[in-house]
Amino acid sequence: MAAPENSRAAGRVAFTYPSFVFFQSARFFIILATEMQSVAVGWQVYEITKKPLALGLVGLAQFLPGVFLFLLSGHAADRYERRKLLFLCYCGFATCSGLLLFLALRGAHSVYPIYAVLILLGIVRSMSGPASRALLPQLVPEKDYMNAVAWASSIFQSAVVLGPSLGGIVYAAARGPAAVYALSCVTAATAAVSALRIKTQTAPRSREPVSWMTMLAGLHYIRREKLILGAISLDLFGVLLGGAVALLPVYAREILLTGPWGLGLLRSAPAVGAGVMAICVAHKPLGRRAGALMLWCVAGFGAATIIFGLSRSLVISLLALCMVGATDMVSVIVRQMIIQLGTPDEMRGRVNAVEMIFIGASNELGQFESGLTAQWFGAVTAVVLGGLGTLVVTAVWAWCFPELRRAEQRVTPAS
Repeated sequence: MAAPENSRAAGRVAFTYPSFVFFQSARFFIILATEMQSVAVGWQVYEITKKPLALGLVGLAQFLPGVFLFLLSGHAADRYERRKLLFLCYCGFATCSGLLLFLALRGAHSVYPIYAVLILLGIVRSMSGPASRALLPQLVPEKDYMNAVAWASSIFQSAVVLGPSLGGIVYAAARGPAAVYALSCVTAATAAVSALRIKTQTAPRSREPVSWMTMLAGLHYIRREKLILGAISLDLFGVLLGGAVALLPVYAREILLTGPWGLGLLRSAPAVGAGVMAICVAHKPLGRRAGALMLWCVAGFGAATIIFGLSRSLVISLLALCMVGATDMVSVIVRQMIIQLGTPDEMRGRVNAVEMIFIGASNELGQFESGLTAQWFGAVTAVVLGGLGTLVVTAVWAWCFPELRRAEQRVTPAS
């Protein structure tokens, strides 16, 4: 009986580090707050404008600040104490929720003040992202880092699934967005309190002077380190081409003929697959050939996308989307191992800031690419072509980046 107990304990080893627990608590609450808030903002903006384009501008208002500020946010994450920076950002999230609450209580009839708050929210998000990503390797030893990433990913997926549902229920029960914004404000404040209790294990970093050379150091480092460049760019183009999620409303209504309830199931399926896979990896770590496994999983992501595109059965479609989420989760875990453990601590903020731009671009441009190709060729053809494109990208990257094929679970930072 001792062996199973030891196995279960090893699967939860990340939770033996108190700072990891506080960090994940803070992260769960902040994601929960922003996901709840996003539902309320979407409903409120659409009720005011009745224009789908206004919903697109909601995402754009939050995405663009990161494009303009990623050099500054990455430098800040490497120059200042990340725990304190994260606390200030979480206070910023709570402030944004409070401003939205103020506008809702005043009965806002214009979307422009809401967009102004969303731009501020985008600024806060652009500053918090690199600090949050770069902080995790400072909380657990390298030997337990994969377990920590797996659990962090599982917690993230839980908040992503729970947040929109809770936001929608509160919005409907209160018959308006004010209660959701109030709850988001309290939840973000709770995240800030949890962030204050985090203690890092690494020594303080020296503060580099602010200059274009130091701000661009993350870009130069990624360009020089082919393994990290390959991992980030593989995710960019793989997700960019395989973005079937943007077309789920079309599939639910016109192809699978399920209606809104089916759309809800389809949207939840990738998160379910990702969450289950993350828990599996936490209890059974990936093998040594992590880079090769990442390539195979990106190829599996493309294959599952093709199956979803061709399916006319709701059950098969849900299974395919679960596989999309599961394979993507393995890719995410391996990519985080390669980037975080392969980057010196004093560079992690700037490297993570660049990675966040790649991820944001792949998600935003991927939705645009899927919509555009669906407009030209139809939804089914667009999804299948996207999946085939992902397979081609995987093959090309396996040939162009042999470092990626040979990457092992343990990655040593370049000097």
